Amino acid sequence: MKSPLWTILLAAGQGTRLSKALGGTRKQFLLHQGVPLYWRSVQTMAHLAELKGMVLVFPALELDQCTQELDQLKKLWSPGVPIVAVAGGQRRQDSVRMGLLALPRDCGRVLVHDAARPFFSLSLVVRLLEALDTSVQGVIPALPVTDTIKQVAGDKVVLTLQRHELRAVQTPQLFAAHTLRQVHDLAEQKVWEVTDDASMLERAGFDVGVVLGEPGNIKITLAEDLVMLDQKHAPSRPCTGLGYDVHAYGGNRPMVLGGIPIAGAPMVKAHSDGDVLLHALCDALLGCLGLGDIGSHFPDTDPRFENISSAILLSEVLELSKKKGLILSHVDTTLIAQVPRLAPHREAIRANVARLLELDNDQVNVKASTEEFLGFTGRKEGIKAMVVVTGVMPSR
Repeated sequence: MKSPLWTILLAAGQGTRLSKALGGTRKQFLLHQGVPLYWRSVQTMAHLAELKGMVLVFPALELDQCTQELDQLKKLWSPGVPIVAVAGGQRRQDSVRMGLLALPRDCGRVLVHDAARPFFSLSLVVRLLEALDTSVQGVIPALPVTDTIKQVAGDKVVLTLQRHELRAVQTPQLFAAHTLRQVHDLAEQKVWEVTDDASMLERAGFDVGVVLGEPGNIKITLAEDLVMLDQKHAPSRPCTGLGYDVHAYGGNRPMVLGGIPIAGAPMVKAHSDGDVLLHALCDALLGCLGLGDIGSHFPDTDPRFENISSAILLSEVLELSKKKGLILSHVDTTLIAQVPRLAPHREAIRANVARLLELDNDQVNVKASTEEFLGFTGRKEGIKAMVVVTGVMPSR
């Protein structure tokens, strides 16, 4: 089971350079499509199925005003997870520390994000989540540096840095929560001054992983950056896919459902392994992507797919979905057959489908039904499956 995931959204910065150009309005509170800029990050994060909650860090002197505004925004659009508002500090690291104090003790993973970067995608967050493992305690997104970077002293060049070794770092950044708490305590003791949380981990001797960032994930810093607000659109859109498949009995393939062998069940007719549930799941995913059906990708006329495991076919469809930026929210499946009796296998199927999709078990539902002796399933001639997949796709 994955540890609980929370987000700390930093909206307490002064933004002095841009604030002067805007007559005192801080960039994170600029209105975009009728709502403050920080709300865009809230909406994007809220589409992350495994997110348990968010901590929003506001300027201390404006906390009451921001909390009232936040309550109004939640009435217009509910994020679906708890949101806690807290006062920030003078420095960025002080604000992160305030956010950490507001997290529940069972929080195992935490995303730290700057509200001035409103254009990140869910695909970026998924890359971070996939990269955080036991070998690293933090993961950051970064882009290769394309300009030549020189170290200078006064008006003279001291050193030209090796561009291929440099990366421009972005947020959100993902950390093991206990490690981030530990290094913030250490930073307080040793009076460290850092510009991001990954720097704290580095100074404390922890390894930090890197994933590819996004060119569009810019930080709104200068007045010229405001043009991005007009060029960018909603970060994601909901999508739904429906899958349906049928297999007849009387073949030579042992029955497999959701990757689980069903002992004593009728043999099925199939070109591949005949997993009716995973075939319907593949079709549902392809429906979300707008990429046709399983037959167009894995035709039964191709000898490469003869007796192939449907889990392999699903893995290829999942790879397509990751490239397209699909984030799964929930999978609802129904198996329909008179025989075999499916109830004893339901939880094993559910757990395996969740594993194949890299989802939690509670994001997958498996139902079993009969058609009361009606139709071909009622005559015990075959089995069918229906799958509905819901998720979100990047709008761009």
